[in-house]
Amino acid sequence: MSDTTYRGADAIVDSLINHDVHYVFGLPGAKVDRVFEVLAHADLPKKPQLIVTRHEQNAAFIAAGIGRITGKPGVVLTTSGPGAGNLASGLVTATAEGDPVLAISGQVPRADLLRLTHQSIRSAALMEPVTKYSVEVQEPENLSEVIANAYQAADSSKQGASFISVPQDVINAPVKNKVIKPLIPPTLGPASPAETTLLAQQIKTAQLPVLLLGMRASSPEVTAAIRNILAESDLPVVETFQGAGIISHDLEKNFFGRVGLFRNQPGDMLLKRSDLVITIGYDPIEYEPRNWNAEGDARIIAIDDAAAQIDQHFQPEKELVGDIAQTLDFLLPYMRGYQPADNAKEYLDTLREKLQARDVPPAIQAGQTTSHPLAIVQALQHHVTDAMTVTVDVGSHYIWMARHFRSYEPRHLLFSNGMQTLGVALPWAIAAALVRPNTQIVSVAGDGGFLFSGQELETAVRLGLNIVQLIWNDGGHYDMVKFQEELKYGQAAGTDFGPVDYVKYAESFGATGLRVDAPEDLDAVLTKAFATKGVVLVDIPVDYSDNKALGESLLPDQL
Repeated sequence: MSDTTYRGADAIVDSLINHDVHYVFGLPGAKVDRVFEVLAHADLPKKPQLIVTRHEQNAAFIAAGIGRITGKPGVVLTTSGPGAGNLASGLVTATAEGDPVLAISGQVPRADLLRLTHQSIRSAALMEPVTKYSVEVQEPENLSEVIANAYQAADSSKQGASFISVPQDVINAPVKNKVIKPLIPPTLGPASPAETTLLAQQIKTAQLPVLLLGMRASSPEVTAAIRNILAESDLPVVETFQGAGIISHDLEKNFFGRVGLFRNQPGDMLLKRSDLVITIGYDPIEYEPRNWNAEGDARIIAIDDAAAQIDQHFQPEKELVGDIAQTLDFLLPYMRGYQPADNAKEYLDTLREKLQARDVPPAIQAGQTTSHPLAIVQALQHHVTDAMTVTVDVGSHYIWMARHFRSYEPRHLLFSNGMQTLGVALPWAIAAALVRPNTQIVSVAGDGGFLFSGQELETAVRLGLNIVQLIWNDGGHYDMVKFQEELKYGQAAGTDFGPVDYVKYAESFGATGLRVDAPEDLDAVLTKAFATKGVVLVDIPVDYSDNKALGESLLPDQL
């Protein structure tokens, strides 16, 4: 006779269903296996799809990718001990960079919590510094309400990660309480109409106002509101890395580059020259204010859905706090027909010329065997449509991509700019392929960072996803560290590793492996990669000889 007892595991899954969770990523283990059994075998028509990954850290990255792209928490499920501990890098990245994640881990039975037993660690305490909400459930009847509060914490501004530790006997225990019903998140109103009207007046009297668009400006609603304003006015705009894609093709005249990590870009120059910086959904971790307002004399007005973090270099004279899109909609009629002053227009024209000139790759030289970064960016730009998602790992390639690659839809070009976490690109690409199944997904990594999560090629192949994985291969170096060490010390240490045949590596997982043997073949190889169904890895030998010159524009605190 089958067991029909309703248990903690059932309450967990039903709570996830009530929160409209579509996917659960993770690895099983004895302390949490009953939840996996329910997810895999229970007859529940709306239950989330269980996706087993090859490492818990990568499961957290995929969940964070779901959160970043959809704006709703992705869910990761692991066992106790190291299963929980392996989540740390994924959760700190999500919390720092505003990606909503709900993480649930098994735990030893309550009777063993204070004993030195197999896989007994204080996981909730471990996760407290890297999450918004971290608790351990001691009472089975409280499971659903804890999940509801954890989900709400992850989803509220500033979004981030929540963690729940659930002892094995709580998961297995009978539960009588009904699970929490689907919740409707609270709706904010716009910021003060009077302050918004005053902002319009301040913009019109400024000589060179500029919009600085950040991570919380990338939602569909806020993006639409910003585009509506720019369609009616000529306000210049600078994006952070996580604000990439807010500016569409038809508004490119308003766009003056992306800022973060490196200095002396056209966007930095514009922020320095501006007499009024209006930040929209901007978070300091994206590009610290000390880097774009070193003297602390910028005149700043912040539009956001949460109060700003104040420091010596970020002291807004006004904060317009409320629903960002509604605030901008109220501002729209006051901005119709706005034009910068004549002297400002001349300056903006010079910045546009700088933006265009810096993207041109050098000519291929006779006998050249490696591709210049700008040539790779240009070739990729030719193959990527606006609907495609490009995820970027951390490394030297990340600097070139952030500086030169254009994106015209929000949350379609993804960077780790807060934590600069290695290994995120392929897991994020898996998330994008699940959420956007009818488009091509591109993952970009270096040969060092790729192997932090390269085993998830198997996950992508198993799921039948369409992903082109590019590897910028410099021959076995952690080059982003290497060239910076060389700038500081005249030599590098600890930055070299052995060669890997990435084509064979890809093929061993059932993916297609391609290699660019000569720079002139780059476009043809990418054409083949984008035309090939399934998971395709492209090994691109890269010429990083210009990185030292690039490094001269890095900010002092990044070296």
